[in-house]
Amino acid sequence: MLRALGQSVRARAAIRRATVGRSRSLHHLTKQHLMPRGPDSPSGGIWSELMIIALAAGAGVYASNRLRRQAQVDDAAVRQAVRLPDIPLISYQELQQHKTRESCWILVRGQVYDVTDFLNKHPGGVQIILANAGRDATAVYDTFHPPGLVDSLLSPSQHLGAVDPSTLPVGEVGPSAGLAEDERRVERARREIPPLDLCINVQDLEDVARQVMSKIAWGYCMSGADTMSAYRNNIAAFSRYTFRPRVLRPVTALDMSCHILGHPSALPIFVSPAANAGMGHPSGEVGIAHGAFVGGIIQGVASSSSRSMAELERERGKGQVMFFQLYVNKDRKVSERMLREAEERGFGAVFLTVDTPVPGKREMDLKTRGLPSPGAVSAAGKKSATQAGIANSLGDYFDANLQWDDLAWLRSVTKLPIILKGIQTVEDVELAVEHGCTAVLLSNHGGRQLDYARAPIDVLYELRQRRPDILDGKKIEVYLDSGVRRGTDVVKALCLGATAVGMGRPFWFSNGAYGEAGVVKLIDIMAEEIATTMRLLGVTRISELKPEMVCRIADFDPRKPYHHTLP
Repeated sequence: MLRALGQSVRARAAIRRATVGRSRSLHHLTKQHLMPRGPDSPSGGIWSELMIIALAAGAGVYASNRLRRQAQVDDAAVRQAVRLPDIPLISYQELQQHKTRESCWILVRGQVYDVTDFLNKHPGGVQIILANAGRDATAVYDTFHPPGLVDSLLSPSQHLGAVDPSTLPVGEVGPSAGLAEDERRVERARREIPPLDLCINVQDLEDVARQVMSKIAWGYCMSGADTMSAYRNNIAAFSRYTFRPRVLRPVTALDMSCHILGHPSALPIFVSPAANAGMGHPSGEVGIAHGAFVGGIIQGVASSSSRSMAELERERGKGQVMFFQLYVNKDRKVSERMLREAEERGFGAVFLTVDTPVPGKREMDLKTRGLPSPGAVSAAGKKSATQAGIANSLGDYFDANLQWDDLAWLRSVTKLPIILKGIQTVEDVELAVEHGCTAVLLSNHGGRQLDYARAPIDVLYELRQRRPDILDGKKIEVYLDSGVRRGTDVVKALCLGATAVGMGRPFWFSNGAYGEAGVVKLIDIMAEEIATTMRLLGVTRISELKPEMVCRIADFDPRKPYHHTLP
């Protein structure tokens, strides 16, 4: 218990040190990121002068409240450690004896839990728990789960007590003990990380992230399906579309704002939900939330977020909009509880993910993770030696029988607007309209599901060709993600009729590399590139972007507008 008390006191000291750094960081953000950006101002940007004072004041209050809440949490931890002297103490040697399916104990944040009966219920599969049974699993747990989740999932009887600190082996003590080679590499890379100002495009941020992230984190987020063809094609597909700019038009006054399901956004981009951001950076989705708030854009939060909805609700800025992503569980009651919580905590819409009846084969994730898959079977029906990555371990969680008629069930349990995430054909856009969906997100999951899936920009182009009435008549809002790396990519999609464009991996990587400041930097980069592209096209508002401003190279006919021809 003294060890827990000491750790909590040290944590509070670290927070006091971080408070100074945080206030300096916000001062820097106030000066550098809330000023108007781009050619309009020496500092460049997307907000007017009148917003600076209000946002600066709001940022100061927001930061102080956040730090006050964190201090309260740590005080509570200290008080709990002091007021529970009679909690059973379990020796580390006793813990080590329980690492089988028949008797499985884990140590998380100094507390010992019996998870034997929970093994088959774990959405991440049995093997990830067994691989960490009988020892301290805190590092692995914190990578994937928010604090307190273990207590909410298990019954009080499954909390066996606290580990006896006097029995901990020497290897379990000290911040540098037991670090693997890759962890030491990450530590060195973090110490030598390049200054953020040297990053001038999305690729620069990704390159830094690769250096400073663990191989497991990198493999999980970067991995695409099978040959990675869909991933590569998502990026390359934008090069098939070229611009037809207009000249001699006034472009000094620029407005890049838009509305997404009625919610204002400073830019026509949003954070596409990407799970387990805590693997890339300790701040996880909270860091992305802070950056999105500064940048004035909407954040999509994955159902497998490494930070809880409650924590995100506490941490978000005043008026900040978040959308919740849902994978429908085989047990519909689980999904219903998640939807109710999302609604109660003020989320603005739900991304219903429809392209994942089963996980794709993400080979980079498989190779870096290397855990045996509990569900993998050979053609003869026997367990195979196939390795399961982080994503694949969730296979038993998804409802593979989800169908269009289930949208009626979804509407019966939530009032949130429904966005179908993962639409990949015009036919399914038409069905989404027929079933009364509010919006669709054209996406192939960043190339992580079906190898050789079409790039979403090509699906949008086909929708423009075959059903321009859906886009022009605003029968449904259409978004796009997967492969977006440049402001030109965003503008091409907007010209073809997209309402807004999502970015997943870039926000994961920017946060993984630099935390909140990296997220703000990414938004700045995209703002500058979108602004430049719009001005060079001869437009000053999103509404002025038209289909005739882009053409698909293979189909271009100079005698008639491309959008009157079929692909």
